[in-house]
Amino acid sequence: MPRFAPLLLAGILSGCQLAPSHEQPPSPTAAQFPSEYQPSQGQAAASEIDWRAFLQDPRLQRHIETALQRNRDLQIAVSRIEEARGQFGVQGADRYPTLAANADASRGRFPAGGAGAGRAGAAGNGATGASGGSAGVNERFSVGLGISAFELDFWGRVRNLTEAARAQYLATIEAQRAFQLSLIADVASTYLAIRGAEARIDLAEATLQSRRDGLRIAQTRFDAGITSALDYNQAQALLTQAKTELASLRLTRAEQINYLTQLVGGPLQEPLPSPQPLDRQIEPLRLDAGLPSELLLVRPDILGAELALRAARANIGVARAAFFPQISLTGSFGYISDELSGLVSRDNRTWSIGPSISLPLFDFDRNRGNLTVAEARENVAVAEYERAIETAFREVADALAGRRYLAEQVEAQQENVATLQRIADLARDRYAEGVVNYLQVLDAERNLFDAEQAFIEVKRAQVQNLVSLYIALGGGTAVPTTSSQRDDTDPAVTSGR
Repeated sequence: MPRFAPLLLAGILSGCQLAPSHEQPPSPTAAQFPSEYQPSQGQAAASEIDWRAFLQDPRLQRHIETALQRNRDLQIAVSRIEEARGQFGVQGADRYPTLAANADASRGRFPAGGAGAGRAGAAGNGATGASGGSAGVNERFSVGLGISAFELDFWGRVRNLTEAARAQYLATIEAQRAFQLSLIADVASTYLAIRGAEARIDLAEATLQSRRDGLRIAQTRFDAGITSALDYNQAQALLTQAKTELASLRLTRAEQINYLTQLVGGPLQEPLPSPQPLDRQIEPLRLDAGLPSELLLVRPDILGAELALRAARANIGVARAAFFPQISLTGSFGYISDELSGLVSRDNRTWSIGPSISLPLFDFDRNRGNLTVAEARENVAVAEYERAIETAFREVADALAGRRYLAEQVEAQQENVATLQRIADLARDRYAEGVVNYLQVLDAERNLFDAEQAFIEVKRAQVQNLVSLYIALGGGTAVPTTSSQRDDTDPAVTSGR
């Protein structure tokens, strides 16, 4: 015990708070995002924009609204909030004494001369003849209030347990908010993949029809002896390419639709709003990246990690308190009488009070082991908090880089499509004039088709990247909260009761 005397004195002088004070660890990331990825000036902070204002497609909004209502994983997350809130309420109640009302009535007969008779006679009223060797019937009535083993929290054990439960409860709310944002991102990503696949299917179908017409012309020219079988087979190869690509795109679309149906919790009821094309999916505004330190205030994953760190530090206080005496108080007040009438009277009043103390002497280092576990968990929580910050920084930096370079890629790919379109037109004209063989037309058609497909895909990737940037910057946190989420602003929660 002497080796813990300094800790005991420090606890008394600091109001018996044995848990480490909470301080945010220094940020492991740079003070600013890379400047080469950012525009000169942003227009709006993502955290201040509701997802309905950012995502413009009414059909996508319908999918997200349904997912937020019916997604099974989100329902599990909400239920975990209720579970954590109940645990917080149970733990918080331990800071106050539990009053229990009790009432008792007994009637008994004991044989004459027995030990039971002697006790009965001492407690009875004598009116039943419990003397002279005869059996006695005795009655006893009582009513009162009692406090059972209420812990006097000198060392803050119960207070720190409550703080840990509170932090875990609020961390569960942040985890639910993080999952909600992830769900919005997943629904948007899957929907954009479907829209991209549909645009590529439209292109493949139009190309397929064009190549069927080209095959009929090649057949006619071959039958007339104008062209060789090689030209005809090359035209057939172009048609087969379009068919293969169309079947592959239809498979991709079917798989994405199935995944979207799972995300939203089942098929949506018709009719659905008309979809928007890829270039009209998002509000045309420039998101302001801000500073990395601002992510600590808006990203629910970072907020949740910090709350987990608070809980871990509170548990250190619990482990330290186990080294000191645990003092409990038991008391009761009430009335006892041998007659029911007049039970509650001054003469029948009774009370008792009794403190108890428990001091660990030989626990074979159990308490020291628990303290080591608590300190190790604090180190884990610090590392997880820093990792959450690093992950957020990387996600924002990646999305900022994507915003810049995908825009350049879209512009370059658009120019490439225009160039290849001119090459294909020229190859067809030169083939019709008999200047070149059909192989050049085949190559030009293939290159154009691939470039057009790639252009649609890079446009989808650009829109998808903007959604990722919006979510990475804490966008979507303006979504109206549920009743469970509003509990973190309840004075009973924020004050720790």
